[in-house]
Amino acid sequence: MARTANPLPSLEWLEPRLKLMRTLSLWSFAALLVFVLLWSLLFANLHGARTWVVLAIQLTPLAILVPGMLRGNARTHAWCCFVVNIYFIQAVLAAFDPNRMVYGWLQMILCVALFCSAMMYSRYRLQYERKLAGE
Repeated sequence: MARTANPLPSLEWLEPRLKLMRTLSLWSFAALLVFVLLWSLLFANLHGARTWVVLAIQLTPLAILVPGMLRGNARTHAWCCFVVNIYFIQAVLAAFDPNRMVYGWLQMILCVALFCSAMMYSRYRLQYERKLAGE
C-alpha cells in the first residue's frame, strides 16, 4: 500500500520559522568562522607551522560555503551540515585535551547550533518553495 504524503504546512506557519532558522544559521556560521580564526591566530600552539597555511586549511571549507549561505540557498545550507561535521570532530578531539578543553566545548556548541539551524532552514525552505509552487 502506498504511503500518503503529509500535507505541507501553511506559508504563515513557515515564514517566521524560515526567518529564525536563517538568522540562527548565519550567526552560528559567522561565529564558528571567527572563533576558528581567532583561536588559530591568538591561542593555538602551531609547533612552528606557518599561521597562514593552518588558517587556509582550516577556513577553506567554510569559505567555500559563504556565497551560498549569504544568498540563502537551501542546498548550500544542507552542504553546510556535512562540512560542519569536520569542525565537530575537531572540537570533540580538543575537548578531551585538558589544554584545549574550553576551546573544544565552545566549538562543539557552535557546531551543534549551526548543524541544527542549517538543517531546519534547508527543510523549511524546501517546504516553502514547494508550497509556493502549488503543491
